Amino acid sequence: MQTVQVELGDRSYPIFIGANLLENGALFLPFIGHGRAVVVTNDIVAPLYLEKVKSQLGTFFSSAIVLPDGENTKTIDTVARIYEHLLEGKYDRTTTLVALGGGVVGDIAGFAAATYLRGIKFLQMPTTLLAQVDSSVGGKTGVNHALGKNMIGAFYQPQCVVADTEVLRSLPKRQVKAGMAEVLKYGLIKNPKFFDWLAGNNKELLALQTESIAYAVRICCQEKSAIVAKDEKEAGVRALLNLGHTFGHAIETATGYGNWLHGEAVAMGMVMAADLSMRLGWLSQEDAARIRLVLEKSFGMQVSPPADISVRQYLDLMSSDKKAELGKIRFILLKAIGQAEIFGDVENELLEATLTAGRGLCL
Repeated sequence: MQTVQVELGDRSYPIFIGANLLENGALFLPFIGHGRAVVVTNDIVAPLYLEKVKSQLGTFFSSAIVLPDGENTKTIDTVARIYEHLLEGKYDRTTTLVALGGGVVGDIAGFAAATYLRGIKFLQMPTTLLAQVDSSVGGKTGVNHALGKNMIGAFYQPQCVVADTEVLRSLPKRQVKAGMAEVLKYGLIKNPKFFDWLAGNNKELLALQTESIAYAVRICCQEKSAIVAKDEKEAGVRALLNLGHTFGHAIETATGYGNWLHGEAVAMGMVMAADLSMRLGWLSQEDAARIRLVLEKSFGMQVSPPADISVRQYLDLMSSDKKAELGKIRFILLKAIGQAEIFGDVENELLEATLTAGRGLCL
């Protein structure tokens, strides 16, 4: 097991990384406190891991909320369902929510914890690669709205994160590839050597080889933790973690939540960001081509965005994205592989060229 610490003063917490950690209650029981524990999970994860977690929680376990799987569940109505469960059970401020699932479960449970009784404890037990390397770390919680992804939420840190790499073996290949998009993002924004390592170890990573995947998860968590420690609420450098997300969130919203996995949309978005960076004269044509090649060929990702989203749809959705400022779309773009910067003044002609270039068919 390896531990990465997120340094946020009195809200600091550890990320535990390793195999079979869900079976090691001694790791996470100290973070429960003295109240009751409620597990929030979904109907895919519950049959696989709920009993295992319940047995480790022991007498702390009180109840479980099992949600439908999928991005469509990530709504304010689902959060209201959690509130209702907690209120009916007379759960007080000593209660701890345990988020057992992927990014959707973590975001929903975290937001419920942030707002129930104005804040109760919660733990993250991410069961997808994407959640282990990204969404479970850093305290972003929230839900989607029909007009935009993640537009309602709060910054609220967990007590700890338990990243059990062994559970990744139960994931469909599609989920593994989607998670690898977020892994590759860390190499692109600030760690070119890591990007090179990922490209050279693609087969081992896609096969979830134990040492390789644990190394990748650790590096991603270290990179994100360092950024979050400098900028918890995304006033500056943390925005770099959104490489590909401005385009990707527009794709998810336009096509309907859940039709494309978040990581799939981010993969398309990162290739679009590389294309726009190249058109601005920042990124070399060689680097832009390499990014597309690694994502598409080495990791088997869909990199051409859906053909049925109009330029107007993109512009409307991106201008209302939570990262926009004063009506201007903010982009995370690349000067080189491993060198990302925030840019907020892209000429419409260049942006529209990127939006219309290389658009493939929806799969």
